[in-house]
Amino acid sequence: MNPAMNVPRWGALAAALAVCVGCAVGPDYQRPATPTPAQFTRQAPAATVSSASGASQQWASSETIAQTWWQVFGSDALNQRVQRALAHSPDIEAATAALRQAQENVAAQRASFFPSAQVSYSPSRQRDAVGTLSPALTSNATYYTLHTAQLNISYAPDVFGLNRRTVESLQAQADNQRYQLEAARLTLAANVVNAAIQEASLRAQIEATRTVIDAQTHALAILHDQARLGYASGLDVAAQESALAQARQALPALEKQLEQNRDLLAVLCGDTPDQAGMPEFDLEHLTLPVTLPQTLPSQLVTQRPDVRAAEENVHDASAQVGVALANRLPQFTLSGSYGGSSTSFTRMFSDDNVFWSLAGSISQTVFDFGALKHKQRAAEAALQQAAAQYRGVVLVAFQNVADTLYAIDSDARALAAADDAEKAAGRTLELTQKQQQLGYVNALALINAQQAYQQARISRVQAQAARLGDTAALIQALGGGWQGSTGTN
Repeated sequence: MNPAMNVPRWGALAAALAVCVGCAVGPDYQRPATPTPAQFTRQAPAATVSSASGASQQWASSETIAQTWWQVFGSDALNQRVQRALAHSPDIEAATAALRQAQENVAAQRASFFPSAQVSYSPSRQRDAVGTLSPALTSNATYYTLHTAQLNISYAPDVFGLNRRTVESLQAQADNQRYQLEAARLTLAANVVNAAIQEASLRAQIEATRTVIDAQTHALAILHDQARLGYASGLDVAAQESALAQARQALPALEKQLEQNRDLLAVLCGDTPDQAGMPEFDLEHLTLPVTLPQTLPSQLVTQRPDVRAAEENVHDASAQVGVALANRLPQFTLSGSYGGSSTSFTRMFSDDNVFWSLAGSISQTVFDFGALKHKQRAAEAALQQAAAQYRGVVLVAFQNVADTLYAIDSDARALAAADDAEKAAGRTLELTQKQQQLGYVNALALINAQQAYQQARISRVQAQAARLGDTAALIQALGGGWQGSTGTN
């Protein structure tokens, strides 16, 4: 056969390989379909009610979430705490390292697109068995030092996209880690904000409890004086002593919660509990934002980092289907070597001492009891699983936003009612104290008025803190301002 007749065939084969290199088997990724409701809630109020302790809050579609979203609460101390937490948290450090690891894995896999080359040099001292074998050297020397240097080049053409799908899978994993890092930052900032609000709430409740204790102590002193003058009975004194003891009993529990909350805040900031200290938080220095961000459900899937992380899991699973399919197709390998060998180091690459080789191989699994086929089916099932999990994460995200919207509206109404209850209880207590001093009511009426005022004041503090906390929860549910730090949507 004329060798020239094979040239068109080799050319056609090369062209076919070039075409195949441009394609990758398996599904091209597409974002799974998810429910897209028109709004988050069944009924969305335009604004919340206002009260003495909190202004009305309104939703504005043009309101964007800043990267430093916690600044909407107007507290420099809170800003410092959040920034310290983001800079020193071990969780953020670990998530950052995981992202770097994933990115390096992508870079390592990308190297497979190019040929790999290895250089070797191997000197050896030898003696031939001249009594049995002929000398190995043309010089017939028995003792000699052999110097061998060699360059090996190998390349696996990505004919069916095995390497491209592998890179795609690793890139999806890296993106997943990036979104997890942003989710960790968002969660950490929200936890610091909530801990600061909780501290402020506990301080206000402690202050209210101490005020009631002082008032009841003063009332007890008055009863003792009245008892000596015969205007109060021993039963009245005993009842007031019992009420005072109950008020004092509530104080240590609140102080314990405060100290534990301060420990939590210290650890969130990367400090040990013994370093918990200034600044201290109180409700008067936390501003309730009157304008809240509003977004569409269809936009939420691009705003929440946990949703984007779940989507990258789907992308990874989709690429793995391509990897499994490519593993069932032929694998191509090209290799070549060039080197020299000589008893003299300087003559290794003389014409007579040079060697080289070119080789190519094609391998195809023809029988494996269905192992590769079942691996492909497993990858396809994993893709279905990841898509279902992604839809579940999206639904939970919708639920989080809806829950916080209902909570904010309910919090505003609860705070307004708590304000009214505290005012009414305060007036009742003031009138009861005056009447008790004049002898018109007994000690039990005063005790009841004191307890009602104490509970009303604490309820108002708790409602005020809940409104601040649910505002932070809404911002977190909407994804925070993480897009500004990553530059992607």
